[in-house]
Amino acid sequence: MTGVKLSNKKLEKENKVHAIKKSIKNNWDLYLLLLLPVTYFLVFKYRPMAGLIIAFKNYKFNLGYWRSPWASAFGFGNFIRFFQNAYFSEIMWNTLSLSLLQLICSFPVPILLAVIMNELRSKSLKKGLQLITYAPHFISTVILVAIMEAMMNPNTGVFNALITACGGEAVYFFGKPEYFRPMYILSGIWQNSGYSSIIYLAALSNIDPQLIESARIDGANRLQIIRSITLPALIPTAVILLIMNSGKVMSVGFEKVYLMQNTMNVRASEVISTYVYKSGIESAQFSYSTAVGLFNSVINIVLLLIVNQVSKKLTETSLW
Repeated sequence: MTGVKLSNKKLEKENKVHAIKKSIKNNWDLYLLLLLPVTYFLVFKYRPMAGLIIAFKNYKFNLGYWRSPWASAFGFGNFIRFFQNAYFSEIMWNTLSLSLLQLICSFPVPILLAVIMNELRSKSLKKGLQLITYAPHFISTVILVAIMEAMMNPNTGVFNALITACGGEAVYFFGKPEYFRPMYILSGIWQNSGYSSIIYLAALSNIDPQLIESARIDGANRLQIIRSITLPALIPTAVILLIMNSGKVMSVGFEKVYLMQNTMNVRASEVISTYVYKSGIESAQFSYSTAVGLFNSVINIVLLLIVNQVSKKLTETSLW
């Protein structure tokens, strides 16, 4: 009996190998196309992970990754140093507050925009709105910040022109720490909301038109259709995107923050990504900056796992 089972398992294994070989032979061109992205991820994503070991060492150029001495406190000296940093709480608060405020303020906007576009009956008006809202996404971050600086210039900016016209005094917005978060969040909403609404429009296209027609025949008005049909259809997509965004709570975009940052607003704008750049690139503290970045990534992974599990229990929608 045991011999029969072993022979069956061996036969199944041989069948699987044969099926794989047949698939490769029949679809060799598709596998060849797949080779380039797989190579990219192996070389540029997975291979550099070995370098994370320097987070637990005092890295020396002449000794390399493996021969560099271990950091103090059983290799956790760089992490302890970050936790004991005088600006640790400030950096963590800036990162969390900026990221959470951005998530709370910007997450509903693409949903609202998608619903509005879906309800428009005029094709020309719909295309015009799409063009206006999608276009900012393709502006580079450098150009975006330059536009913001020009519009908020205390001498020539349009915002200060309106303020002075109303009898107020010109304000240097980039020099006021209290204005950093509103500028960052509002500019992000303007730049990315339109493009982010595309995935919600795709979800809305899957709604059965007969369902909407049935609701209209039953006397439902437009708001009732949106509340009872449109929004429920968007919930699974919104939950998935919310879970994915929760995994980036600690990863506030470096480029935009760094470009908006100056000596006057640095206390409100210093986040983990800019701190890692200044510690690692400008100060050449490679082990220390790697430890800070690794800590940041671990927190993101933990948050992603927690939010995914909570979503799975509450909404039965999850990434896995």
